[in-house]
Amino acid sequence: MNLVFPIQINILDFIFKGIIIGVIASAPMGPVGILCIQRTLNKGRWFGFVTGVGAAFSDIVYALFTGLGMSFVMDIVNNAQNKFYLQIFGGLLLLVFGVYCFKSNPTKNMHQSSKKQGTLWHNAITAFFVTLSNPLIVFLFMATFAQFAFVVPDMPLEMSVGYLSIMFGALMWWFGLTWLIDKIRGKFDTNGILIINKVIGSIVIIFSLIALVGTVFNLYHLPEF
Repeated sequence: MNLVFPIQINILDFIFKGIIIGVIASAPMGPVGILCIQRTLNKGRWFGFVTGVGAAFSDIVYALFTGLGMSFVMDIVNNAQNKFYLQIFGGLLLLVFGVYCFKSNPTKNMHQSSKKQGTLWHNAITAFFVTLSNPLIVFLFMATFAQFAFVVPDMPLEMSVGYLSIMFGALMWWFGLTWLIDKIRGKFDTNGILIINKVIGSIVIIFSLIALVGTVFNLYHLPEF
């Protein structure tokens, strides 16, 4: 009984972290976010959702790439002091990202999405490559992986579940966003995109500040089993 319980807790821990990371990676209104909203408004909810699915698959590629790279330096992080500094670094990166998200105007360079429907596959694949063309997302994954101490090389099962949870968190976001846009389609305009971006930026800023304060004053600790 005692042998099984810690494994279960570890898996639940990775699931929770993965979902949060997936949402954080997907939520900002970058090019693919605007594309998703435009397709939802112009073509219908499911065309918007498969756009998000394509983006989520691209995100998981970058997440795996980031995790693989970080796994090579995890021996350094096993030192408690180094882990502390890494989490501070991750929190500061998240804070910078939140401020940038809050102040940015994603509609500035917005291009009108084609109203030609195409197939669901076509919409998903184009979104995949739009997201893949933005390698800067690696820095966002670095920040979240560092803050959540997500990369643990000696736990392949938990890490696999964690990566699947990142995908699940991303799909949750795109499903919820397209549902909301579909419900308020008659009232939604470019101001709605700005509001969403500012709300997301504010949430990330608040979260990063809480994480930084918690790390500095040791108000919480990530469980290790």
